Amino acid sequence: MTTLAVVEDNADNRLLLQAILDGLYDLVEYENGVDALAGLAASLPDLVLLDISLPGMDGNEILARIRADAGLRRLPVIALTAHAMAGDREKYLAAGFNDYITKPIVDETILLGAIEKWLGASRRGEL
Repeated sequence: MTTLAVVEDNADNRLLLQAILDGLYDLVEYENGVDALAGLAASLPDLVLLDISLPGMDGNEILARIRADAGLRRLPVIALTAHAMAGDREKYLAAGFNDYITKPIVDETILLGAIEKWLGASRRGEL
């Protein structure tokens, strides 16, 4: 089964993602950037759902480290964030995220569509 890494410090948000994704994907969860980077290096997932606002190391720094690592740089990473102001989507895509999903997740089909889009691109070697 396809494995998704969820990097999210909020337990309620992790539960919501579990409810949406359970049975569709295997989930590996991390609550902070240090654990996430160690976990990604140890066991490469197929895609990462990465919260932006994390304690210690934020999602932008985690993404920069992923993109700087030869073993991880082609990994599809979707930003999950409550930052939904004008220009935020463009800012996060320019930073190197493959996609951008706002929280709270109201329409799960948007999340599921983004996941499938980037998993497909990864499988086709388009990343």
